[in-house]
Amino acid sequence: MSDLQELVNMKIEDVTSSIIAEYIWIGGSGVDIRSKARTLPGPVTSPQELPKWNYDGSSTGQAPGKDSEVILYPQAIFRDPFRRGNNILVVCDCYTPAGVPIPTNKRAAAAAIFSKPEVVKEEPWYGLEQEYTLLQKEVKWPLGWPVGGYPGPQGPYYCGTGADKAWGRDIVDAHYKACLYAGIQIGGINGEVMPGQWEFQVGPSVGIAAGDQLWAARYILERITEIAGVVLSLDPKPIEGDWNGAGCHTNFSTKSMRAPGGYKLIKEAIEKLGKRHKEHIAAYGEGNERRLTGKHETANMNTFSWGVANRGSSIRVGRDTEKDGKGYFEDRRPASNMDPYIVTGMIAETTIVMK
Repeated sequence: MSDLQELVNMKIEDVTSSIIAEYIWIGGSGVDIRSKARTLPGPVTSPQELPKWNYDGSSTGQAPGKDSEVILYPQAIFRDPFRRGNNILVVCDCYTPAGVPIPTNKRAAAAAIFSKPEVVKEEPWYGLEQEYTLLQKEVKWPLGWPVGGYPGPQGPYYCGTGADKAWGRDIVDAHYKACLYAGIQIGGINGEVMPGQWEFQVGPSVGIAAGDQLWAARYILERITEIAGVVLSLDPKPIEGDWNGAGCHTNFSTKSMRAPGGYKLIKEAIEKLGKRHKEHIAAYGEGNERRLTGKHETANMNTFSWGVANRGSSIRVGRDTEKDGKGYFEDRRPASNMDPYIVTGMIAETTIVMK
């Protein structure tokens, strides 16, 4: 082990009660993750114990240079799998000094939806299936692919094993364990249909926690790929042609849907989603039109459809849900680069709040 690595792995709790808190927020593009660290006098157990902080919004595309201060509000904490010990990751959202959410703060609007009495009563559960692609750093081409060329056609890669089918498993496993360490409700991982593409699942998580946990999991994945010298891509169609795109399928249920007779309410919720299809599509991720073509396990973005066990529809209902007469449904429209605060909030608003 190098001297540098020994310093990185140093246990500071042996000599000080201070901890390091890594404050994480979403930058001006809506998908870039920023962070910076500060020292706190001792361990904390809730975000309410943490001080607000600030950063230069003119350097992240979120404020003008003449009035550049943006305030970070701590909202969720997780154990830090990199520094470990009592050190933490802090998911924050962003406000003006006057306490107004800045335009890229999508969490505040989602939190308002999830705090509505009718939504709280329904205990909305989410399961988020985050697909992503690992790229070779120097050429921005999928990991394992020949530079400037293509591997064999899709078929053997989905949940595949072997040196000629699964590329980047060490990164994926490291991320899986790091998320479990952090306290994220990560449900599992799998290799995806396109080689070099993987998926992890977060949930079931209740309400706003789903978005907090997905952003924390994305941050951890960015850090791990940074260490590995690999680039993380959330592009919904990273490779044109006969290759699957990348989505973030969103599974959803309410307390009433999970109760006997819930299937009727599921169908009613799907009908509501159909009426607002264009609004949802517009908010479900940039570049999604390159993915939602009606091919490669997607529905065409210009039409709304649903079906039982149909991965070519906008909304998929599982066989078990149909059989049991209760359960959940899967919204297959969100892109891999979607903002989970927007998507989860919109689904709750459309299916619970709107009449």
